[in-house]
Amino acid sequence: MHIMEGFLPVKHAVGWSVASAPFVAYGLYSINKRIRENPEQRMLLGVATAFTFVLSALKLPSVTGSCSHPTGTGLGAVLFGPAAMAPIGGVVLLFQALLLAHGGLTTLGANIFSMGIVGPFAAFAIYRLARAARLPFGVGIFLAAALGDLLTYVTTSAQLALAFPDPAGGFAASFAKFSGIFAVTQLPLAVSEGLVTVVVFNALVRFNSRELQDLKVVSRQEVQA
Repeated sequence: MHIMEGFLPVKHAVGWSVASAPFVAYGLYSINKRIRENPEQRMLLGVATAFTFVLSALKLPSVTGSCSHPTGTGLGAVLFGPAAMAPIGGVVLLFQALLLAHGGLTTLGANIFSMGIVGPFAAFAIYRLARAARLPFGVGIFLAAALGDLLTYVTTSAQLALAFPDPAGGFAASFAKFSGIFAVTQLPLAVSEGLVTVVVFNALVRFNSRELQDLKVVSRQEVQA
């Protein structure tokens, strides 16, 4: 993740693009609506986008046709909801494909689905569960970012396994192979991403507490504490 240009069969590339398109369209709608109603949130949206771009550009070689790296999508998913991260992830992936040769245009849909859809929705759900369990928001942010990262790579492993099933063991054997190789680099990267996200989030609480309260991410009592 990102899956490189031309690596997926055509029908898989097209299929993942079709699957991702409704999420990107709805995400654009949700961002436009939010900015119209709360124009002061543009800065935080820019921070979330830049955070995703920088972290996901730090890549390490991994499975053939792919790589390992942090995703950076957990922060934006917590701040603006998971739907917003589909178009944000799409923009980040597009610029990285064009400027950094990281990912590709034919695999853009597949990469958006794993990094811009599954990862953010997982991160958002995990953060909400942590809040419901009354865990400190720092713990919730760490779990959201780290597990959202890992589930992104589980999705990429499934995408690669679907495209290249093992001749003997089929999808299951191929999935085990891809996810096992990813785990070597991705487990420490996920922990690192969780810690970095907590640091950035704490800085936002300090300097943008009003906006975070408006977003209902933290309460006034937690900010004062």
